[in-house]
Amino acid sequence: MANWGKIARRGFLIGTAAVAGGVAFGVYQYRRDLPNPLDPGEGEVALNPWVIIDQQGVTLIAARAEMGQGVYTTLPALLAEELDVAWDDVRVIHGPAAQAYYNAGLMSHALPSTDYDRSAIQDMMVEAMSILPKMIGLQVTGGSTSTLDAYDRLRRAGATAREVLKQAAATRLGLPLGSLETRDGRVIAPGGISIAYADLAEEAARIDPPRRVDLRPASQWKYLGRSMPRLDMVEKVTGRAHFGIDTRLPGLRFATVRMCPRLGGAMLSFDASAALALPGVERVIDLGTGIAVVATNTWIAMQAAEAVIIDWGPAPYPETSEALMAAIRAALDDAPDSMLRDQGDVDAMDITPSDRVIEAEYTVPWLAHATMEPMNATAHHQGDRLEIWAGTQAPGFAEAAAAQAVGLEPEAVTCHVTYLGGGFGRRGESDFIVLAARVADAMPGTPVQVTWSREEDMRHDFYRPAACARMRGVIRNGFAHALEGRVAAPSVTRQSMARLTGQAPPGPDKGHVEGMFNQPYAIPNYRVTGHLADLAVPVGFWRSVGNSFNGFFMESFVDEMARAGGRDPLGFRLDLAEREHAPSAGVLRAVAQMSGWNAPRPQGTGMGVAMTHSFHTPVAVVIEVQDQGGAIALTRAWIACDVGRALDPSIIEAQMVGGLVYGLSAAMMEEIRFADGAVVEGNFPDYDALRQHQMPRVEVRILETSGHIGGVGEPATPPAAPALANAIFDLTGERIRDLPLNRRVRFTG
Repeated sequence: MANWGKIARRGFLIGTAAVAGGVAFGVYQYRRDLPNPLDPGEGEVALNPWVIIDQQGVTLIAARAEMGQGVYTTLPALLAEELDVAWDDVRVIHGPAAQAYYNAGLMSHALPSTDYDRSAIQDMMVEAMSILPKMIGLQVTGGSTSTLDAYDRLRRAGATAREVLKQAAATRLGLPLGSLETRDGRVIAPGGISIAYADLAEEAARIDPPRRVDLRPASQWKYLGRSMPRLDMVEKVTGRAHFGIDTRLPGLRFATVRMCPRLGGAMLSFDASAALALPGVERVIDLGTGIAVVATNTWIAMQAAEAVIIDWGPAPYPETSEALMAAIRAALDDAPDSMLRDQGDVDAMDITPSDRVIEAEYTVPWLAHATMEPMNATAHHQGDRLEIWAGTQAPGFAEAAAAQAVGLEPEAVTCHVTYLGGGFGRRGESDFIVLAARVADAMPGTPVQVTWSREEDMRHDFYRPAACARMRGVIRNGFAHALEGRVAAPSVTRQSMARLTGQAPPGPDKGHVEGMFNQPYAIPNYRVTGHLADLAVPVGFWRSVGNSFNGFFMESFVDEMARAGGRDPLGFRLDLAEREHAPSAGVLRAVAQMSGWNAPRPQGTGMGVAMTHSFHTPVAVVIEVQDQGGAIALTRAWIACDVGRALDPSIIEAQMVGGLVYGLSAAMMEEIRFADGAVVEGNFPDYDALRQHQMPRVEVRILETSGHIGGVGEPATPPAAPALANAIFDLTGERIRDLPLNRRVRFTG
């Protein structure tokens, strides 16, 4: 297979639009071809950074990690449509860390705008801003952008490769290019002559690719727009899939870590004598803020790590959940970091005696990612080189962080990306890879797999922050006349980007208020301010990020406003959305029809609705609950989403259901608590998730009216919690403003 260790000189034109007016700085870097990172082996030809052709067929280099979202299925379909090969004949491997695989789609979230009504000028600004991920090689899987980013790029890569192969055939046969066509991995010439791509690849590699290629219209698609079988499913269900934890190398040793439970605190001293006396234990390594135990297997290493006596220093933040929430609440009285929506005049509007003014405060707790595969990485330090095997969402950043940790140049580190056993943002961090690199550095020449215990994983996360919101609304004649939201939480964006790039981004933090300031509701007086609570608890990107808590705040309060105005909650939202954003109104109408919203309901049944626009996709959710002997059962759920262009309906449906489950689990029972500066929860009995027997029956409807591709991995998570809380209110009359819900209600099972 191809060698990632060398950089081929041959470049490849990444399909990008020109910067309008040349206003972007560094236009040369923006327009220049990026180096092709593929150095083909014998008998292989790499026509561009995405495609390798050899005698076995076509291999697609996936620039995004497969962590359950289906990129190993949709990305080959994008390529196959233009390359004219059978979709299921395309092999897929994870790509290396390389600048060519930058994720320009992340910039679609960068403007401090509402997103749903972006203007043509704003679209050009987003296009121009793609210079940033291109120049720094922002190769990240996240932000629900895997398909959005690949949609044009992989089709263009396939079309470019196809045209180069045709040119090679035209030259060989002495025929005009226009007389040739392609089909099933072959160039077809008049008279029934056909040549396999593999037989043309070496000649094609010597041809400069065309700068412009025409892409086929959707009416000619064979694979896109259809539900395709998951190409990665067979090896996953048969155990042949290779996750990070499955890595096995000759001479491999196994290790685990114990780090300070007071996050960011120091290790004052340790006594490893009891651990070293255990059979199979080889070393205990001082990591400064913790220890690593190396043994002949992972279980022995974990048992030995628990036997090490360690004296830990204090936490650099308030030591209890209550004190942390008090600090977050206090930030609401500070000057705002952002005011990204300030329509009308919330302060100066007159309040009439007939107006209904309502106020409410909401809170949500800290949350862990709780990926099924705990953090792990395998590292092999060989003097002047370091190799790493890990499931990572950001291989380039992982290589750079590991290199710095062991004193190597980034070019001397290679990260082999495996399947991810759950990411949700957690594997965008590099801490678990850095620790593996440091352990390997202490054992040069010996490959070491470092696997965290579940407790270590859950207690050393980069958490979804706890947050608090104070909401104020005015209802006039049954309609929303004003809404003011104030949100306080630690900043995920600033912490995460400081870790990734070395500095926090300037300006207002859009991610902090997303899900509240940018909702498609026509409210004449509408203001949202974000207040940052500067706490030293590590926080990071968690599925849907700020939308995860602001969706709960916003949609719970909109429900309260509807009830205060004597209005039907779904009709109230529909009235606001119809005057602001047609696709958002469309998903509300769809979910109303699906759920039979206006039909009579059996006694002991409640229904709740919520709608959130996030990641360019509006999603509406209705949840039905029933009283079953004093416990609440989730019986049915309906999801309507408008993704603009549905490339694979079955994957979209799976992601919508998965996002719903993730959001419901957090809403019902998940919570990270702090005591004495340490996280209390350590395993799934403490941090439970929705069980199969508690799962409602779910129906999904996919709409395609918005005119652009929206994300699907995260948008169903934000409306899950408020839809359930609103359903509980409909059933019981109790308005719950603090998560998790099981503090106040009992669920079946």
